[in-house]
Amino acid sequence: MACVKLYFILLLVLNFIGLFVNVHGNLSTNFYSKTCPQALSIVKEGVAEAIKNETRVGASLLRVHFHDCFVNGCDGSILLDNSATIQSEKQAAPNNNSARGFEVVDHIKAKLENACPGIVSCADILAIIARDAVVYYGGPTWDVRLGRRDSLTASRAVANKTIPAPSFNLTNLTSSFAFQGLSFKDMVVLSGAHTVGFARCINFRPHIYNDTNIDPTFAKSLQQICPKKGNDVVLQPEDLQTKFIFDNKYYQNLLVHKGLLHSDQQLFNGDKADKLVQKYATDQCKFFEDFAKSIVRMGNVNVLTGSQGEIRLNCRKPN
Repeated sequence: MACVKLYFILLLVLNFIGLFVNVHGNLSTNFYSKTCPQALSIVKEGVAEAIKNETRVGASLLRVHFHDCFVNGCDGSILLDNSATIQSEKQAAPNNNSARGFEVVDHIKAKLENACPGIVSCADILAIIARDAVVYYGGPTWDVRLGRRDSLTASRAVANKTIPAPSFNLTNLTSSFAFQGLSFKDMVVLSGAHTVGFARCINFRPHIYNDTNIDPTFAKSLQQICPKKGNDVVLQPEDLQTKFIFDNKYYQNLLVHKGLLHSDQQLFNGDKADKLVQKYATDQCKFFEDFAKSIVRMGNVNVLTGSQGEIRLNCRKPN
């Protein structure tokens, strides 16, 4: 609770500064204040309703924002369905039978279109949803910078190439984030989003059977639900301690070699990420503060603004 109170004090200070300087690049924290003043409350209500109906979906929506931003920028391209001219990113290897929550976006978009037709972009909806889901799970808040526009197309090929994979080592992870203009520190702190959500057996199987940097008892317990063959879709929480609470337990798990994915445990494996993991494992306030800063940076990656792209009326297809 002390961490949350301190963070809100910091946020108030930043908000005060933001009254005078509220633009980052071409994004602004008050972008819809005149054109759709109820936008933020509509999204917040939609996120709360969705998570109450299915607790896991907020983590899925947070992940969709990540996977959107890692493919040609935060432009809502992940939301596009297949068409005669579009190969949807939903069928890319990192998303196929995995990325979910699109119906929640549709529901929120429909409410926004009813209130403010043609105003709020799908890309902005994803950015707001990510913040509201984290807050719902007890994590930090931040001012979402808005004004993104939506892409006219998607790229399955780029999605297959640029979204970090569960098999990545530290070098791969570092390069993947650097390609997006994000730092090593951004990579370590944004990986902390795995403190909520689930992974499929097919993604953690190599780690529990082939790796040595995993607690043997933990590995054996997972092998009971994830056999060497079959049962690929069985789910396991990425944070075994508090699966629906946004906290620093993810990093504490890494310290005792109980990271679920190979890529998770790579962050604490006798390498240069170890000190940051130890810091976040012992200082939740610092994790919250740094996570908020890093996700804002990620949300600004290669955005479309001004006359670029469009404001989709339906997030699943171009106008």
